[in-house]
Amino acid sequence: MKTPKRLLPLVAEGLIDEVMRQLMSGKEATVYVVRCGDDIRCAKVYKEATQRSFHQAVAYQEGRRVKNSRQARAMEKGTRYGRKMAEQVWQNAEVDALYRLAAAGVRVPTPHLCFEGVLLMELVVDANGNAAPRLNDVDMSREQALECHAALLHQVVLMLGAGMIHGDLSEYNILIDAYGPVIIDLPQAVDAAGSSVAASMLDRDVTNLANFFGNFAPELSGSQYGKEIWSLYQAGLLTPATPLTGRVAEPEKPADVAAVMHEIELARQEEQERLRHRMEVQMG
Repeated sequence: MKTPKRLLPLVAEGLIDEVMRQLMSGKEATVYVVRCGDDIRCAKVYKEATQRSFHQAVAYQEGRRVKNSRQARAMEKGTRYGRKMAEQVWQNAEVDALYRLAAAGVRVPTPHLCFEGVLLMELVVDANGNAAPRLNDVDMSREQALECHAALLHQVVLMLGAGMIHGDLSEYNILIDAYGPVIIDLPQAVDAAGSSVAASMLDRDVTNLANFFGNFAPELSGSQYGKEIWSLYQAGLLTPATPLTGRVAEPEKPADVAAVMHEIELARQEEQERLRHRMEVQMG
């Protein structure tokens, strides 16, 4: 196929020898199957912020730090340079997350490098050597659903142990290879300790899993694994070997109004950011 413009710099640098085909296109990036010497890998080409439907939401950036004070100030002001830096932070976050999670034993693709807005990484394959399907495209029995759901909860616990929450986990960003589920798409990964909405992000991720697998194993629908995992984590009792029941006791203390108001404020800031992006696109 014709080499996409965004991949030309990697071809020129000898990092990619051939672009074989497009693998998938999503809300944040387009992924291509490429040949690098004797290896077949995938190249994830991030879309520009103005082209993504998944913008750099305030909730996802909370807790992230930029060491360079000049860059941090530019990002806060939203200057052209600041937006460029924000894009780099967004893209590098996935590379950092992949290395960090792989070290914690989480099943994620192996990253190789990030260059000019392109992440070059392992191509996850099935037992026949073909590109692994997304979970959404896999049919399964009740027993297989329960097994896969348990395996993914284990991955969620390992991620949390490494201080991270996926933040957008669903059947659309999980691949199934010959050995089970592999988690992908991590530029929006949330810092478990630095985000005020970490608990709700984790619960949403785990609820998404329960809703999907509930189509095959109805007993998973309505389970409360997310809240249980977070409760154990906060209490310092969560380990990869901790048994999970999917049930939690109802809280006796009143709701945290301040936390709810903080989430509302984050949502308001996200809407302002979305409108700013729209105006920039309209103004060219």
